Amino acid sequence: MSSLRGELLFLCAATAVLVSPTGFAAGRFAPAAPREIKETARDVSPTLRSLAIASATLARPASKGRGFLFEINPDRRGPVRGGSGRGVDRARQSSIGIEALLPSANFEGMSNNDNFTLYGGRVNPPDPVGAIGPNHYVEAINLALSVYAKNGTQLLGPIDLGSLWDGFAVPQCAYDFAGDPVVVYDQLADRWLISQFSDPTGPQYWECIAISQTGDPTGAYYRYAFSTGVNFPDYPKLGLWTDSYVLTTREFGPTVEYGIGVYALEKNKMINGQAARAVGFFLDGNDPSVLPLIGDGLLPAYIDGKQKPLNSSSIPLVGTQDDGAGYGATFDAVNIFDLSVKWRSTPVASLALNTQLPVASFDSIFPCAPTARDCLPQPGITDPNQFLDVLSYRQRPLHRLAYRNMKTHDALVTDQAVEAAPGVAGMRWYEIRRVGSTYALFQQGTFAPSDGVHRWMGSAAMDRKGNIAMGYSVVNGTTVFPGIRYTGRLAGDASGQMTLGEGVIVNGSGVQTSLNSRWGDYTSLNLDPVDDCTFWYVNEYYTAAGQATSTAGWQTRIASFRLPGC
Repeated sequence: MSSLRGELLFLCAATAVLVSPTGFAAGRFAPAAPREIKETARDVSPTLRSLAIASATLARPASKGRGFLFEINPDRRGPVRGGSGRGVDRARQSSIGIEALLPSANFEGMSNNDNFTLYGGRVNPPDPVGAIGPNHYVEAINLALSVYAKNGTQLLGPIDLGSLWDGFAVPQCAYDFAGDPVVVYDQLADRWLISQFSDPTGPQYWECIAISQTGDPTGAYYRYAFSTGVNFPDYPKLGLWTDSYVLTTREFGPTVEYGIGVYALEKNKMINGQAARAVGFFLDGNDPSVLPLIGDGLLPAYIDGKQKPLNSSSIPLVGTQDDGAGYGATFDAVNIFDLSVKWRSTPVASLALNTQLPVASFDSIFPCAPTARDCLPQPGITDPNQFLDVLSYRQRPLHRLAYRNMKTHDALVTDQAVEAAPGVAGMRWYEIRRVGSTYALFQQGTFAPSDGVHRWMGSAAMDRKGNIAMGYSVVNGTTVFPGIRYTGRLAGDASGQMTLGEGVIVNGSGVQTSLNSRWGDYTSLNLDPVDDCTFWYVNEYYTAAGQATSTAGWQTRIASFRLPGC
């Protein structure tokens, strides 16, 4: 990467010994030295309420409305082809519990028609994401933003996502066809974070972050841009920690450069709108000793609940690896990195691989054809070019890495899509525990009932009682149109099992007919900060009416639910 504005010399990065399942040292991991990065620009936005009014009354420049379906950020590093497509999963759960699960709030989110209204064109995939606060739910998609009351009343929007950065000193942040949004509610500071990357045309790139001045998501925001230089910061994900916001990216340079970016952002300055710094690491994916450890991305920890971490000085980041996925891994594992940052006059930072936790064998390479994205059949669709992208081949866990302090230990929960049985997609999930600086895989499972339904594109989280829930997409080639369901387990239930039933958030009634096959790259399951028991989930689905509007006439749905005993 090129030098960045505000780059300073730093203390050396830490190294860590990589230990194989047999316990022998297998190599050493040392990321490039960290960089201190000062914001490229910062200011205070008008209130989101006023921006919404302006967005509704002022037409966006014609150059920003292309008037046809296009793909947000086509991947520069294509899907990995490798492995046997064997569908052998040693942690598969093939049955469904019998307890009825019913959502409480359940309302429509934004749709691709909102993009058509805002821009005169539609996009794919949607990348639905959201967060829940004391009184509001904030949803973002490619390429729009809305604020809802908890009963589903739309209080603001949809507005074009880029309008949040209108008038900003880095105009690329306001360019509407950027995307990959993330929404975070920081209950430790009572603030909302909304981010997207800058328009992917270069030659310099930024991550654009807006943080609310108060707990009102419709008010004004402090706006920041942090440069990633000539590297395009694909798939940005935000984590939440005590004194840092953590950003991870999947970066591409102007030629063959590829790697994972890890950035800590100076939280205490940002929540006050002051000059803020970032500390950045780059993990080089062209290094064959590094690539298996980082794959297609790392997820940063995201604190749920009001209990601060037992070990707040070390911020976990998690990735996964599959020995049959073509990146050089020799066993299936969860890889855990520790990020440490001290915000001094000259920050001190380190990033180290803490451990690799071998997991039950799984297969992430789904048998897809004619391309690696054409995977999951839909009712009435006979052209395999119109099958849906399972995205399991991306060697990374799915948003979020939900963290919780359970007083006796730290708990981390996440999931990923896998080929759970030959030609069947299922959801592999993990609960990782940390005591001091030692991590252990407490339990794992793959939810893939024997009913012919594909389950993929999930998100998992844990409530304050230690119960785990997981939301996901569903489809099959005959009777199940693309829809949204969820399941769960109670803290004392049999290890590795989603013991409760399967709840339906919405059944689909239409299909996607676009040829790019893209499905959302992520969804989000979040905990309500009021009771720390109620889960809120957002994902995409299809109706017959949506199908009639466009080849990618997707809609989103937002729902809440509790598990028994919380």
